[in-house]
Amino acid sequence: MTQATNALPETAALKAAVGQGDSSLVTRRSPGLVLRSLFALTKPRIIELLLVTTLPTMLLAKRGLPSVELMLVTLVGGALAAGSANTINCYIDRDIDAVMRRTSRRPLVAKGARGATIKPAEAMISGIVLGIAATLLLGLLANWLAAALADAALLFYVFVYTLGLKRRTASNIVIGGAAGCFPVLVGWAAVTGTVAWPAVVLFAVIFFWTPPHFWALAMKFKDDYAAASVPMLPVVAAPAVVARKIVIYSWIMVATTFALTPYAGWIYGTCAVGLGGWFLIEAHRLRTRIAGGGGAAPMRLFHLSIGYLTFLFLAVAVTSLVPFGRF
Repeated sequence: MTQATNALPETAALKAAVGQGDSSLVTRRSPGLVLRSLFALTKPRIIELLLVTTLPTMLLAKRGLPSVELMLVTLVGGALAAGSANTINCYIDRDIDAVMRRTSRRPLVAKGARGATIKPAEAMISGIVLGIAATLLLGLLANWLAAALADAALLFYVFVYTLGLKRRTASNIVIGGAAGCFPVLVGWAAVTGTVAWPAVVLFAVIFFWTPPHFWALAMKFKDDYAAASVPMLPVVAAPAVVARKIVIYSWIMVATTFALTPYAGWIYGTCAVGLGGWFLIEAHRLRTRIAGGGGAAPMRLFHLSIGYLTFLFLAVAVTSLVPFGRF
């Protein structure tokens, strides 16, 4: 498998784009603009999906509703930890973000009349502050196991995925995607003070869900990743190979969801079967379209994957709250 070079060409224009020159930054920035820009670096849309998996896991761990205070602390703490990881990721990847069309408007690298609105040092400081706040909030108001797991996710995302894997191997998202699985462990630990096998099953579900979800997106933006020398699977492998791996991981993911049925109950199990069938049909359709030489339309699977995970965890929440449907 082709290995991507870790070094990207740096030109004076690129350095200006990533904020290495003061001339690229807005000379007068209102506090509101700075705050909005720092908020954008946290990638709030990704955080929303992480929280969608955290709260139902807490309900399942409690077999009901935890205290409102604990839910708020865990969700806010998890959002701060994820925001910290995402902000530091934007700081490290600002050279890549400047090259890729999909990310070229991020506040660290935006071009045009206004230019970048955030300096690299400001982004790094913000990321560190968010991480410290997440640790203290979870540790002091939930428990230190939840705080440690949130920190583990942050460190894994920054050091293993962003610095270690992303620019070096097409397995980057397979391994690095584990960072996005930690919120279910954090939610379970916040409620129980431990990590039990149902939380591990949910961790595995998200782990196997991540490659089909992200590879579908990477197929759409393959040229972007190629321009930035990032070896996402669609860059270094033929579309048929990518589609085959998407189907394989989809089957493993769906099979993994069934492992939770003995604990969650038949309502969840029924939903897992229906939702799994929905996902597999679209994964196979993607492979068929590619094999037939037609348009792959990978974003259909990408958007479906978000709905799939949302509805699956909604089923987890419902089965945790209703007084029936369990074995």
